[in-house]
Amino acid sequence: MIPTDMSYIETLIFTLPDFKTKTFPIAYTGRGKNLSPEILIENLSKDAKTIAITLEDISHPIKNFTHWIIWNIPATSKIEKAIPTDKCLSNTGITQGIAYGMHKYSGPKPPKGKTHLYRFTVYTLDCKLNISASSRKKQFLKQSEKHILQRGFVEYSFE
Repeated sequence: MIPTDMSYIETLIFTLPDFKTKTFPIAYTGRGKNLSPEILIENLSKDAKTIAITLEDISHPIKNFTHWIIWNIPATSKIEKAIPTDKCLSNTGITQGIAYGMHKYSGPKPPKGKTHLYRFTVYTLDCKLNISASSRKKQFLKQSEKHILQRGFVEYSFE
């Protein structure tokens, strides 16, 4: 049942199985293969239609600098790793907005010797969003705010 008061958002529980510690594995960073991680969702709402994900550098001098934003992933309990680079992914409706100046996952790559903290936020939505691939996180959040059913986040560091 979809709550009528959308200020109530259920906590989403998810894991990144390749992340064994609270530090980014090198393959998922700008110093490695720059792969988007596999995400396993434990309590997906039966009302969820799509999933959206953001990755932000919450230590960056530019507040919550966005490294990745993707939406319209069909609701599923497993999101595969290594999502291809592109605005819209081959007739799926999955869209990667602009983050780090590009339409793709851009893993952590802080200045050498500096440790930054990064936050993955996963959202479940009750609809497919109809917003431009040139949208950024701010536009995504504005368009999705009344459609978010669940939201959860995890944080990892990288030097």
